[in-house]
Amino acid sequence: QVQLTEWGGGSVQAGGSLRPSCRASGNSYGGSYCMGWVRQAPGKEREGVATIGSDGSADYGDAVKGRFTISKDNAKDTVSPQMNSLKPEDTATYYCVADFVFCSVPVDRVFEYQYWGRGSRVTVSA
Repeated sequence: QVQLTEWGGGSVQAGGSLRPSCRASGNSYGGSYCMGWVRQAPGKEREGVATIGSDGSADYGDAVKGRFTISKDNAKDTVSPQMNSLKPEDTATYYCVADFVFCSVPVDRVFEYQYWGRGSRVTVSA
């Protein structure tokens, strides 16, 4: 059974940066995979933030393009979005998501991913 563990959320002032991370365990990682992040702010719908495939291809939601960069460390089985120039509207719970073998990198497909973490809170103050 795959488990996703997130850490590195927190609070920051507008304009600051955060770099949460997610580690996948319980999978050989020997094949194709996709990992990404979804966020949900109170009272709002879930939103795809970023995705990355095992081949290194990546995609981003429109709200974060140019500010967030997702990367992966295959040796550590971790994925991290570098979140820069944070805004109060980035405040949300960020969920790490993953899928294996048959998955799609485009961020609008992220909701199809099978495995979800418990979420990590990010708060950006004005």
